Amino acid sequence: MPLTVTLRTLALTSLLAGWTLMALDAAAGAPEKITVVYARELEQADSRLEYPIQLLELALKKAEVNFEMRADVRAMPQSVAIKRLAAGLNVNVVWSMTTREREEQLLPVRIPIDKGLFGYRIAFVSNKNPHLLAKIKTLQDLHALTAGQGHDWPDTEILRANSLKVNTTSSHHNLFPMMSAGRFDYFPRSVLEIWDEVAMPGAQDAVVDDSLLIYYPVAVYFFVNKGDKALAQVLEKGLNRAIADGSFDALYYERFGAVLKRARLHERTAIGLNNPLLPPETPLSRKSLWLDVTTLPK
Repeated sequence: MPLTVTLRTLALTSLLAGWTLMALDAAAGAPEKITVVYARELEQADSRLEYPIQLLELALKKAEVNFEMRADVRAMPQSVAIKRLAAGLNVNVVWSMTTREREEQLLPVRIPIDKGLFGYRIAFVSNKNPHLLAKIKTLQDLHALTAGQGHDWPDTEILRANSLKVNTTSSHHNLFPMMSAGRFDYFPRSVLEIWDEVAMPGAQDAVVDDSLLIYYPVAVYFFVNKGDKALAQVLEKGLNRAIADGSFDALYYERFGAVLKRARLHERTAIGLNNPLLPPETPLSRKSLWLDVTTLPK
């Protein structure tokens, strides 16, 4: 075989081997893709899903990881989502109000995605009696009325722990018809969600009360499976970076700034409740994580 052919063959072989090694090195060094499948209680088109999904995506981007995220194919009640997450089935992220029990079942990322505002509650009342709550000035006054809530919502237990009467249902969509039928008097909802629900089916007989504010300290977290510490660390890193560079607040106020102004929290009669479900690890002393409502415009 001519020497020139041999040299060319050796050069080509060496080049191919080099390319192969480079490809293997690149594959070995490529960051592993994180797949995030989140649970949803409501249909995908519901606007209340927008903020937590956007914040979840922001956290993953700020953590600088290779990721894809998607919703589980079916909507499911919160209690079902939590059970499936705890069992490692289908979903690996749920957002929910924290409780002692939930922090025993799941691994929380202890940065409240709502800045604590989920505990600020104003209520739907029947359009047959729109000024029902105007006469309520104390917790004792509120004891005379019955609230409506979901049977598996932590709020139900909080209200009952404060000696308030609650009528419940397993389906969120049943609550408005129940109130219309006189099964309960008022339907407390978070400031962050109540106006999104005005257009829900069945809500045509309900109005938003303009006089009362019920408050209890709560935190809504992203939760992952107990064994998924890596994902928890990624989300915590991303959220902390978003807080530090202002992108967390930018997203928060873009979504909720108008709602906070509309709520007129300073003009309402405020009734504070105890929250016996709040875990002692809740970072209440880290002020940057919580909204200071005294700074909101009056």
